[in-house]
Amino acid sequence: MWKRLADQWALVTGASAGLGAEFSRQLASRGMHLVLVARRGDLMTELAHELHTKHGTRCEIILADLSDPVEPRRILDEISAKGISIELLVNNAGFGVVGEVDSADIDRLLQLIRLNISALTELTYRILPGMLERGHGAILNVSSLSAFQPVAYMGVYAASKAFVLHLSEALHCELYDRGITVTAVCPGVTRTSFFDIAGAPGWLQKHSSLAVEPVVKLALNALARRQQCVIPGWKNFFLTLLVRITSRRRVVKESTRFFRPRRKTGQ
Repeated sequence: MWKRLADQWALVTGASAGLGAEFSRQLASRGMHLVLVARRGDLMTELAHELHTKHGTRCEIILADLSDPVEPRRILDEISAKGISIELLVNNAGFGVVGEVDSADIDRLLQLIRLNISALTELTYRILPGMLERGHGAILNVSSLSAFQPVAYMGVYAASKAFVLHLSEALHCELYDRGITVTAVCPGVTRTSFFDIAGAPGWLQKHSSLAVEPVVKLALNALARRQQCVIPGWKNFFLTLLVRITSRRRVVKESTRFFRPRRKTGQ
């Protein structure tokens, strides 16, 4: 697969840091050129310089906030104007929100839905026609371990990742025989700034986690093997089996111990 993708273009969303930056690095090492999309231009500029220096990678940088409904179409129009055909789409951009219903920031939750669900869906369905016309292409969607169960105090995020997983699996079935590979990667706790941004600072340091490098490597290997879904880490895989044989009430009840906010004395 990677021989065919050498000198082809990949679009990576959320490319400025974390998993997105690591996807960019590993794709560049496999010979791909990159369209980097994220909000932080300085970090993408540094990354593009690094990739060009190490691998001779050509990079196009597009500043965008994909939670804005007009941005997916604008990004694709800009890519088309440059004469670039996307052979691999990595839908990585996303964020989570941890908190109680009482203090919910509704605007923030709607922003999450627009980014995690709407932008991913629009990019996928607008890029697919070109892939189908050529008879080849690949899409890698970053879901989450939380896609397999509801998560209390993180309900909207978990639901958004269940959408990503179910959409990816459906498209994998629809498109496999037409030369298009769609793979969902479902990481568990990974060493990124995810939890700090989500509103649970320090949470990562209290729990076991995986480094971004092996997570991305496993995801790309699964894509090359045309797998439907991959779950990094055997413990994480075991958890997805466990929730299937446990009552749904018990599963969501158990999730409360992970993100239940600590009450101050007297509350």
